[in-house]
Amino acid sequence: MKWKISGASPWRTKADALLVPVVYAGGKARPAAGPDGPIAARMVEATLKRHDWAGESAGPVCVPTWGQLPAAHLILARIDGAGGSPGFRFERAVATAARLGRSLKLRSLVVGVPDAFDGGNAGAVRRIVRGASAGAERFDVFTSAPAGAGAPDLTIAGVRPTAALRRAAGDAAREAEILRDVRRLANLPGREATPEAIARECRRMARRHGFSCRVHDRAALERMGCRALLAVGQGSRNEPRMIVLEYRNGGRAKPVALVGKTITFDSGGISLKPGKGMEWMRYDKSGGMAVLATVATAAALRLPINVTGILAAAENMPGGGATRPGDIVRARNGTTIEIQNTDAEGRLVLADALSVAADLKPSAIVDLATLTGAVIVALGHHAAAVLGTDEALGARLREAGEAAGERLWPLPLWPEYEQQIRSDFADLRNIGDGSAGTIIGGAFLKRFVPGGVPWAHIDIAGTAWDEKPSAHRGAGATLVGARLLIEWLGRGAPTG
Repeated sequence: MKWKISGASPWRTKADALLVPVVYAGGKARPAAGPDGPIAARMVEATLKRHDWAGESAGPVCVPTWGQLPAAHLILARIDGAGGSPGFRFERAVATAARLGRSLKLRSLVVGVPDAFDGGNAGAVRRIVRGASAGAERFDVFTSAPAGAGAPDLTIAGVRPTAALRRAAGDAAREAEILRDVRRLANLPGREATPEAIARECRRMARRHGFSCRVHDRAALERMGCRALLAVGQGSRNEPRMIVLEYRNGGRAKPVALVGKTITFDSGGISLKPGKGMEWMRYDKSGGMAVLATVATAAALRLPINVTGILAAAENMPGGGATRPGDIVRARNGTTIEIQNTDAEGRLVLADALSVAADLKPSAIVDLATLTGAVIVALGHHAAAVLGTDEALGARLREAGEAAGERLWPLPLWPEYEQQIRSDFADLRNIGDGSAGTIIGGAFLKRFVPGGVPWAHIDIAGTAWDEKPSAHRGAGATLVGARLLIEWLGRGAPTG
C-alpha cells in the first residue's frame, strides 16, 4: 500500500473516497469532526439521516459526492462502541473504510488526522496506516479468480509532513507488513502449514527482519527430554518442531519469554473431535503465530528490548503411533503426566516449551494459546482470559490490550483448582472434572513455571479466528495477542 502525508485539509484533497468517522450517542449520529464548508456539511447531514446508525455493526456507508467535493465518494464509518481505546476505535474505522474501498475498487483513500488525538499526531498516523493496511488485506493464496483491485493508495491529510511523522508511518507500514505475512501463514491449512513449513517461514522472516531462529527437530527434542511435545506429534507423519526466536537489543537486561501453542492441525488425536467444525482446527497454531509476529515486529522496529519467542509446533493426529488415553509421559522438567484426553494436547506442548523458557531466567513469561473451549463459554468472542502468578504483569497486559483493542479479562488461579489435576498414577493428569476448564488449563501450566518468575497465560480460543468476515477484516486468523504484546513491549519494562 502506498501512503503519503499532506498538510491540506482532507475535505479539499482529491481522492476516490474520504473517510468520515461517525459518533453515535443519545440516538443521534454526528461526524467526529466538522465538515469543511456548507456543501460538505449538508451532504454528511443528509447521509446521516438516511441511515440507521444504531447497533454495534451499523455502517459503513459509501455515497457519491457527484463532483461537489474533491473526493468522489464519502465513506461514513462508526468509531464508537467497538471496545478498546478511542485510538483503536478510530483505527478500526480506517480499516472499515479501506476494506470497503477495496471491495468497490476505489484507487485512493484520504483520512484526516483527528484533533487532540490520544497519541498525538504520530499516534494518529500510526493508527491510520495500520488500519488502512489491515482493512485492505485479502487472503487469496488459493483463489483462482483474478485478484481484482489492490489496496487503495492512502493520503493522511491535515498535518504537516514532518520527518517524525514519516518515521511513524514507516514504522506502522513495517508492522502492518509483518502482520499481513504472518496472518497469511496462520490462514494456511494443515496440509500446507506443517511444523517444518512453519519453521522454514520463521527462518525466512528471521533473515529478513534481523533476529535469530533455531529449530529443534525430533532428534533434538528427544535429547532435550521434551517428551510431552513429542507425545502430541507422534501420531502424525509431520514431525514436531520447537522453534526458538531470539531478538537482542536490550543490553544486559533479562529477556522476556513469549511462548506460543502451535498445533498446525488438531484432530483431537485418539480422543477424536466431532467432524463438524474440524476444518477450522488449523487455527490451533494461533498462539505461535502471534508470538512470531511479535518478535518479528520488535526486530523490525528495533525496540530496545531482549525477547525470546518459543513456538511449540506439532500436528495432533490419530495415527497408529498416536498417544493413547491413559498413557503417561515425563515432561522436560521431570513431571509425569497421565494423558486422560489426547484432545487436551495444547497444555502438553506448552509444558515443555515453558520449561525451556524458564531456563532463560527471563524477566517474565507470557504464553498464548487457543487452549480451551471453556473460555468461549465464559467470555464469548469479545475477550481473551488472562491468568497468572503476578498481578502487576496481568494489569499491564490488560492495559496494553485496551490500547490495542484486544481485551483481556482476569480469572483466578487459586490453589483449590489444582486438586482437579491430581492423578492416581502420575504427578498430574491433563484434564480436570469438566468444571472451570480455562482455569484448570492454567493450573496445569503453572506447574511448569518456576516460582519467582512473573508469568501470565492468555487463552485466546474465543478471539483468535473469525469464521465469517466483518466490516473491518476478512474471515480467518485475527492474530489476536500480537498487537497486545507489541504494545506491551513498546511501553518499556514488562513487569511491575
